[in-house]
Amino acid sequence: MRLTPDLLLRAYAAGIFPMAEGRDDPELFWVDPDQRGILPLDGFHLPKRLKRSLRTAPYCVTVDTAFRRTVAACAAPRPGSPDSWINEEIRRLYAALFDRGHAHSVECWQGDNLVGGLYGVSLGGAFFGESMFSTARDASKIALVYLVAQLRAGGFTLLDTQFKTDHLAQFGVIEIPRSDYRRRLDEALSVQAVFGRIALGQAQSLEDVIHYAGC
Repeated sequence: MRLTPDLLLRAYAAGIFPMAEGRDDPELFWVDPDQRGILPLDGFHLPKRLKRSLRTAPYCVTVDTAFRRTVAACAAPRPGSPDSWINEEIRRLYAALFDRGHAHSVECWQGDNLVGGLYGVSLGGAFFGESMFSTARDASKIALVYLVAQLRAGGFTLLDTQFKTDHLAQFGVIEIPRSDYRRRLDEALSVQAVFGRIALGQAQSLEDVIHYAGC
């Protein structure tokens, strides 16, 4: 049976998510980690150097203007990681979720060049971060700051990072047991959150972002 967007949303609501073994592998498998990575939205940590970089506004940051390009960039080969768990089926499914308003992207631009960003799935008051990429200094990190600001401003209560990595730990990502994650997920699913409440592209948007990110 081919996976549909509706089934994918039901899987997220149950606490599981799909991955592929490789970019060219047509099959998907389900993941349900014993220890789940989450970024507590009231405990986000912005490193001092990144805060200084953020205030220089090195990139134009947008939301939901280049979702498919962002996913494609996340799937592209990169130094030290030539393969990807994002295959064509993943790209098809998440594009469908985006068209339904259940997937979102944050993009960083230098002129017309997309140099960083991230994407994920929203459901109730939960946001499930999927992947990020960067081809310019701090671009994906700045996208994460904007994401946290959007989630806090919109009333989200759970930011699921799936796993805890050294890269994510610097921002306050922690690991929690599956049972604790399921409890938090159930609570978040009952919340009516709104993604995109901060209007980007305005003069005051950077200060709004810093304020809402709790930085």
